[in-house]
Amino acid sequence: MIFHDKIYGKVKIESPLILELINSPSLQRLKEINQVGYLPLYQKFYSQKIKKITRFEHSLGVFILLKKFEAPFEEQIAGLLHDISHGVFSHALDYVFKEGSEKNHNFQDSIFENFLKNSEIPSILSKYGINLNFILNKNNFPLLEKELPDLCADRIDYSFRNAICNQEATKKEIDYFLKNLSVENNLWVFKNFQSAKKYAKLFFRLNKFYYSGLSTAVMFRTVGDVLKYCLENGYLKRDDLFLTERIVLEKIKSKLKLDPKLKILFQRMTGKIIVRNDPKNYDVIVYCKSRIVDPLFKDRNKIKKLSEIDKTWQRIIKEELTPKKYFLKFEK
Repeated sequence: MIFHDKIYGKVKIESPLILELINSPSLQRLKEINQVGYLPLYQKFYSQKIKKITRFEHSLGVFILLKKFEAPFEEQIAGLLHDISHGVFSHALDYVFKEGSEKNHNFQDSIFENFLKNSEIPSILSKYGINLNFILNKNNFPLLEKELPDLCADRIDYSFRNAICNQEATKKEIDYFLKNLSVENNLWVFKNFQSAKKYAKLFFRLNKFYYSGLSTAVMFRTVGDVLKYCLENGYLKRDDLFLTERIVLEKIKSKLKLDPKLKILFQRMTGKIIVRNDPKNYDVIVYCKSRIVDPLFKDRNKIKKLSEIDKTWQRIIKEELTPKKYFLKFEK
């Protein structure tokens, strides 16, 4: 299989196991799950020029990144599967279910193990002699997942994709980062201070304007409100939220003429009702996870954190790791 990726270019995938996982229903479903959430509202707030990124594209990207830097094969598999439990509209389900969190966006992680075990994936792994419990143990994969503000394959890939699709970086700039990135002792390390600082500043901008911005918080809150209301009124079932966004939208739209309250909530979700951030007069408080990175880089023969050299970055990290809080007032 030859895959043409917007970040890594032409990639040849030959492993029968990887190909079978890619073609499995659980991975194919992610082609209809958007990386950012409800894209039409996202584009309305930010720019119509923002391009679609799917969870499938990102999952395959994480696999390719790990393969490119010669991570163990099991870690490559885990990277391919890491987003398999994502429901519709990205992190909107963190605003629906108690297993999730507005501040941490961890709903997908909280259900990951059960979701994977109840899918077709275990039988595929077993067929090729891969231990399921090993794949489920995140401690086995230091390159794939790390707590903020450390770098990991997941974080690197989604930031590259967002930067390209949101037109915050060019392909040439992404190539520069990849050229200056290395792996040492199971750590992602930039080859010099300059490349680490440039990447950190790009990630900071992505977080400020997209990941934790007001518009993103509005999107997640309004989409979450529609989904929660539909669940409470029997218009949707929990399992529906792990199908595709097209199916869910069709079910919601079929009920709009019958339910005036749902119609208002849907108008909020589609940006037809004006909303503002007003701490003195608001309908609801909403939080949004905030992200920042503190990249490692090579200084002669020593590995250092950006914040060790750039003291301003220490302050930025502290500020940006705090979830953002907004006070939403809707006109209707």
